[in-house]
Amino acid sequence: MMELFGTLDDGTAVHRWTLERGGTRARVLTYGGILQSVEIPDRDGVLDEVTLGYDKPAGYLADPGPYYGALVGRYANRIAHGSFVLDGVRHDLARNGGPHSLHGGERGFDKRVWDAEALSPYAVRLSRVSPAGEEGFPGRLDVSVTYELDATGALRIGYEAAVSEAATVVNLTNHAYWRLGPGPHTLRVHAARYTPVDPTLIPTGELAPVAGTRFDLREGRVVDTSYDHNLVLDEEVLLDSSYDLDGALDEEATAAELYCPASGRLLTVTTSEPGLQVFTGGPRGGVALETQHFPDSPNRPEFPSTVVRPGEVYRSRTVYGFGVR
Repeated sequence: MMELFGTLDDGTAVHRWTLERGGTRARVLTYGGILQSVEIPDRDGVLDEVTLGYDKPAGYLADPGPYYGALVGRYANRIAHGSFVLDGVRHDLARNGGPHSLHGGERGFDKRVWDAEALSPYAVRLSRVSPAGEEGFPGRLDVSVTYELDATGALRIGYEAAVSEAATVVNLTNHAYWRLGPGPHTLRVHAARYTPVDPTLIPTGELAPVAGTRFDLREGRVVDTSYDHNLVLDEEVLLDSSYDLDGALDEEATAAELYCPASGRLLTVTTSEPGLQVFTGGPRGGVALETQHFPDSPNRPEFPSTVVRPGEVYRSRTVYGFGVR
């Protein structure tokens, strides 16, 4: 179902798409590609909201900083000092995150209105063209993102992008904050390493073991401390980036689990991305689990590459599954 959600200050219409299947109800906005709402049942079958967001466009316009539920790009996370060199050419970006570029710049993908089309009663595809030079990034980028609910109620997100005339860097994610119920949550992540950062949250380049640190979430840990860090997911749990959104999932491939004992709700994360940014510093107690490449990869040749060249297609897949215990 598609409906008018409101208008922006310039009169541009913002529409909301509602998908419902398998006990899950999800709502997606054309503004920012925002995942505005996800409702799932608790262990008693009571349906309730498990993401953070606003009921009107004005909320997102007045409070853009948390990136509630937004599609983040052209480059999610940070690029050091707002610049990178690609093929010998330096590209300067907006420094909107302290001294660094953050989540695509001043007007990243989260602040753009996307085109939308229904693919089925349970799937909507958003698309836009990011022109060459937008926020300082080279190359025209054609982007599409599909939100789909499968028969189990899992939310499957597929990202695709291609450039035509020049290489660029791409790193896309969704910035939903999950709150599965009242009280503390337990987080488990299949990651034996993480990327340490300097005081401005830029990776040092090291892939350090989590053993003996607060970043060791392999056996599950109550989220009682602040995180804004990238965990290096174990390779054996990763999806192939060409994974078909309609394909069956291997339960052994789960990268992360978030659990709320009070409600019994369980969120699982399966992804093709090598990293998971865990962010608990946001307002209202939400936990962001951002599947993505590592921060500052364009300046770190030792990290997995985020370069996309003409003739290549960037693909990323993430599945958020829901259940109860």
